[in-house]
Amino acid sequence: MSAQSIDAIWLAYLSTLPGDHPHRAAASPSAWGFGDSPAMADALGQLVQQGSKTATASLVWEYEHDQQPMPTVGDMSIILDSSEKPLCVIETTELRILPYNEVDAEFAFAEGEGDRSLEYWREAHWRFFSRSCQRIGREISETMPILCERFRVVYRV
Repeated sequence: MSAQSIDAIWLAYLSTLPGDHPHRAAASPSAWGFGDSPAMADALGQLVQQGSKTATASLVWEYEHDQQPMPTVGDMSIILDSSEKPLCVIETTELRILPYNEVDAEFAFAEGEGDRSLEYWREAHWRFFSRSCQRIGREISETMPILCERFRVVYRV
């Protein structure tokens, strides 16, 4: 997606806000898709757009390895599908770093995936984080640090 298209989505969102809203002073947000495959980007993006996915988990070690800043509360993001079509704009509302084995059922439910159970979350995320660890040369662990992020959809395309 071109920077011009990202800017157009951001401007469309801003046009829905009152003139004095703090987001009007924010820079155009990053645009990205969920997961590590086109299928995941489409499936998880749909869950966000539908409102059933209000949280996501990522591996802290990846941010460190890739020398990327971790999200902060208040960050805005444009969520894309696999074809880089914008689906919605989200705002990060909460961040916690927990060991993998301390992520709870309530957070797993908020992720909105599968049957929304903690068992499903652990199985699916173990596979996902295994791929991530392999990519960055780390050993997967029950205590690996997981960034648990909550967000809200502020604009649907």
